[in-house]
Amino acid sequence: MTIKTEILDFTADTQLLQRVEKKVSKLAIFFNHISKVSVVLKKDNKDKTKSMFAEVKIYVPNGIIFTREKSSNIDNALTKALICLKLELLKYRAKRLSYGLI
Repeated sequence: MTIKTEILDFTADTQLLQRVEKKVSKLAIFFNHISKVSVVLKKDNKDKTKSMFAEVKIYVPNGIIFTREKSSNIDNALTKALICLKLELLKYRAKRLSYGLI
């Protein structure tokens, strides 16, 4: 599984990038046929509340699973996105098991 991280509209330190990689790599526990993960972290400049967005795309066989979460903190947005993706991966895995594809 390859992890690609993009940071838009703010600067990130290496600790943030390491936390992102560590959190995203845990998704392999729920479904081990993930080929690539794309993470985009960005700041909403139009909103006065200084919101942060985390967009995560997971490339799985025959599809893409995508989520976008918003929070005041980038870590919270990423955590919310990964919780949502965990549930979607479990649904996807159950569907593939029911068809006998795994």
